[in-house]
Formats: sequence, structure tokens, C-alpha cells
Amino acid sequence: MFVFVCAGCGAELTAPLSQVALPAHAHQKYGNGVQLPVLMEPGTFAVDPEPWGPPWRRWEEIHPDEAAARGVYAPVYSLSDGAPSAIVIAPGDTRGTLLIPEKGGGYCCGLDGADGPNMACEACGLPVASRIDDCSLWQAMWLAPDAVRRLPVDGADTPPLSWAELMAEGKSTPPFEPLTTWGSPLGSIRRWSWSPQWEAAAGRALAHLLVASAGRPVTVPDGLAKDVFQRALDALLPTGPPARRAVLAGPGLPAPDAGTGILLVPAHPQTGEAWTPAVPAVPAYPVPLPFGVWLWLAFPEPDLPVPAAGGIPDGVLRDDFDPPISRPDRLFRADGYAFQHTLVRLPAVRSPWLREILENLTHHMRAGIF
Repeated sequence: MFVFVCAGCGAELTAPLSQVALPAHAHQKYGNGVQLPVLMEPGTFAVDPEPWGPPWRRWEEIHPDEAAARGVYAPVYSLSDGAPSAIVIAPGDTRGTLLIPEKGGGYCCGLDGADGPNMACEACGLPVASRIDDCSLWQAMWLAPDAVRRLPVDGADTPPLSWAELMAEGKSTPPFEPLTTWGSPLGSIRRWSWSPQWEAAAGRALAHLLVASAGRPVTVPDGLAKDVFQRALDALLPTGPPARRAVLAGPGLPAPDAGTGILLVPAHPQTGEAWTPAVPAVPAYPVPLPFGVWLWLAFPEPDLPVPAAGGIPDGVLRDDFDPPISRPDRLFRADGYAFQHTLVRLPAVRSPWLREILENLTHHMRAGIF
């Protein structure tokens, strides 16, 4: 475990924190006016290895060799020239910081960090972090990597959980959830929607599935996996050649058949490493999924409870005003930004057919694929 301190004066800026993998939805912008929850679990932090935040440079200003050296192999709108390795934590784990009023970028419904660090060290005034809480963004505190230092906490070392321990914990991520929107004259409006976490995870996985396909059709398992992936795969890949088969693989599942070329596997929530079979039978392309998403796909939980029909008995008072739980009223769509962010960082994107998909991404989004 670690605490982060101000690089200027050494004042402690966080509670003790343990490192986990950067969530697939860390930079997601979801919908319009949606009130997203906190990105990070209390007591955890993650590091984004890539630069993020201002200043930004348009693609036209960047030489392809420079972009490739940064691991970007296809055009994007812009790339950040900020410092790499920003640290993200839950806002409630911050200590000893103050808002910088003149750095209030955003203000649709909150702060978006577009003007650079908007939080300062209370002790010395050094800008140390960006508080994010605007609508459609995950609430977070991003510590500036050049303004903080990481110090170990004595006697607090714990190894990452094993796959068996993770399976025993059973922390899966439900595929749909109630979302809150702002702007109603009667207050917030809640509706059931596909989980933003699932949409970001699917966007990242879909990029890997296309690369693994080598331009052939791909099939995925029946059930929720088909709801999540098959429509996009059918729209983006050609018909005709023999299809490649993607199957779920991981702890607690039977070993995949010898003819399986694509494996949907869990990524460790603490280390980010993808699960691999102990004795791989044949070479296969591993497509990583966040552990909670993979766990629900591999071992789906029973349908979430729905309130019983009929009125409330006399003398019983309700203590909630949530709508009944129901499936979303639209087809699943992978997150287009997560898809693009992942695909442009895979060297295979240099293939003409994958570049064509990227160039038509706006069309695919308008068609409801993303």
C-alpha cells in the first residue's frame, strides 16, 4: 500500500491506497447529462501509463513515426502532450487539497479538468490534481504525476488475490443498472440501462475480436455474449468464409476445444494481466474482459428481483422510489470511443480493412452499432 504526498512540501494528499488495474471505462464519456458514480473503489488507485489531459495536439501536427513510438498506429483526432502515469483515486480518499477557483473547466453540471489541475495542496498551494465530476463523466480525482510522490506504507504489503480467491469472492458486474440524469424540473430521473462499464468493456474487447478474426466471420457463445457482441461482429465482418469461434475460457470453466482460436478471458482486477490456461492446447488469441464482466458472462446470476405485482398492503410505507427492474429498452451498443482507443493501439490496425472500419466509425455509430 502507498500514500501520495505533495512533491513540493511533502504533505500527505491521500489515505493509504492499494494499486489495481486501470478500469476500461476510466476515460469514458457516457450519454448526455448522465450522473455517473465514482470511478474507483475506496482505498484503491490506478495508473494510466499514457499521457492524458491538456495540452492536446491534433493528429495533423504529429509525425506518424512519433505516433507509432507512442503505440498509436492509426489516425485519431488528437493526442495528449500531458505527463504520462497520472494516478486516479476516489475523491473521498483525498486529503489536504483545496479547489483552485480559476481552474473550473467544465461547469455543465460540474468540473471536467479541461483547464488542467484544479486542486492544490492545502499546505503549499502547488496544483496537484484534477477533480472530475461533470455530467456524463466518471467521478474521480486524477493526481498529476509530476506533482506528487508515492511512499510505501510500512507493514501493509499484501499479494494480489489468486484466481481461486477472486472466484470465491464472486464480485461480478451486472449487465444493466439504473442511471440518473439531471435536468428534470421534478428532480433527477432514473432509468434502467445497459451498464456503461459493460459498454466500455465490450468496445475494448470488440477491437481485439476484429483483429483475432483476421477478416473472417466470428461467432460467440449463445446468451448474453451474443447480445453483446454478435450484432456488431456481423455488421463489421464479411460473410462467406468459414467462421472463427470465440469461447469463454478462464478459472472454473472446462478447457477449450483444440479447434478454438479465440478465447474470451478475464483480466485480473488488481494486476490487469489476462488469464492464460495452465497447459495451452493450441495457440489462441486471448480477448481480455474486466473480471466482473467476464464472471457474469461465464456464470450468469439469476434474473434480478422484480417487485411483486399488486398494491402495497395497508399500513406499509415504501422507503424507495426506484422504478421496477427491467431489461433496457434498446439493443446493446459497444462504446465507440473505447473501441477506437483500443484498435488504434493494435499494430494490426494498419491492415486496410481495419482502417476502413475506423474511417467509417461515425457511420457505424449513427447506425446504432456503437
